[in-house]
Amino acid sequence: MTVLDRVPTPAYVIFEEKLEANLRILLELQRSAGIKILLAQKCFSMFRFYPLIEKYLSGTASSGLNEALLAAEYFHGENHVYSPAFRADEIERIAEICDHVVFNSFNQLEKFFYSVWHCSIGLRINPEHSTQTHAIYDPCSPTSRLGVRLKEFAAAPRGLLDLIDGLHIHTLCEQNSDALDETVEALEKKFGAWLGRMKWLNLGGGHHITRADYDIDRLRRIIDRLKNKYDVEIYLEPGEAIALNAGVLVSTVLEVQPPIDGVSNVIIDASAACHMPDVIEMPYRPSIVGAAPRGAKAFDYRLGGATCLAGDVIGEYSFDRPLAEGDRLVFEDMAIYTMVKNNTFNGMNLPAIVAVDSRNNFEIVRAFEYNDFKNRLS
Repeated sequence: MTVLDRVPTPAYVIFEEKLEANLRILLELQRSAGIKILLAQKCFSMFRFYPLIEKYLSGTASSGLNEALLAAEYFHGENHVYSPAFRADEIERIAEICDHVVFNSFNQLEKFFYSVWHCSIGLRINPEHSTQTHAIYDPCSPTSRLGVRLKEFAAAPRGLLDLIDGLHIHTLCEQNSDALDETVEALEKKFGAWLGRMKWLNLGGGHHITRADYDIDRLRRIIDRLKNKYDVEIYLEPGEAIALNAGVLVSTVLEVQPPIDGVSNVIIDASAACHMPDVIEMPYRPSIVGAAPRGAKAFDYRLGGATCLAGDVIGEYSFDRPLAEGDRLVFEDMAIYTMVKNNTFNGMNLPAIVAVDSRNNFEIVRAFEYNDFKNRLS
């Protein structure tokens, strides 16, 4: 009997060994390219593993006060924070705990500069060059609110630009280094005149560095060129690359319904809407161990969650044998953008969080119950 047969369901199961394998790749890149890599907590903030991650990475990237507080408490490294708009009642606390503060506009920079003057201050810019097709994750869309465009940047007074130590871009989503090459070309064309004045350049996240087909050599060449040409320190802040394929979501079949047009609806104790929201947001069909797309194997099923949302459908799959109540299904690559996004719609319990060490021993880090649902709302 394996670990996945013994954990309660639903459960996110995170494997330390797989996480560390990703971290080794990132550490080697840090050393060979002479850069700093940050953990983007918006993707993976399971602080149970922060003591491990901080052995390999230089710091964290936060999206606001709460993530910055988490990093300050559990991660001994640089603490970077960016937000589309900071709150006046939070900026003083942010200034106390963060090393780098990145603003999204000149208005925010002017408003809060004297609160964060002792930090390294950055500005997010928008190179206005889209390289991916997921509209919901495209910061360079024509109506994007994220980052300062060239027209506004070029018109800014010199005194305002002198307040900035670095520039920040984030344009990628689950992409290879060819997309970064394109983006950097657009960045240099539009903002190259100012890059040499900066101390650092943050190339953001979305770099799938630990994916098997990722071209790390090309990434190194891009980094070397930027460092040599502009004499800037380079930061990357991947999220998915750190925990890519390091975790799964284990679920149990609750009911198999009679076929409709040859496909049976199967209800499981996990939910797309509650436990893996990107399945609906992206959208995409997550892989299941032992399953294939509809029609590829003998038995076809449509998997859905136990909520009242008609669209709480995970996808259509085929299996070698019929599914039955009590069967376990293992959804792959579920460490990223799952625990950080999940919710308790319909009163669904959140999945337990399980850590598995290198000797295959597991620990239930957190289990959720009624009070976790109740205390969110009153």
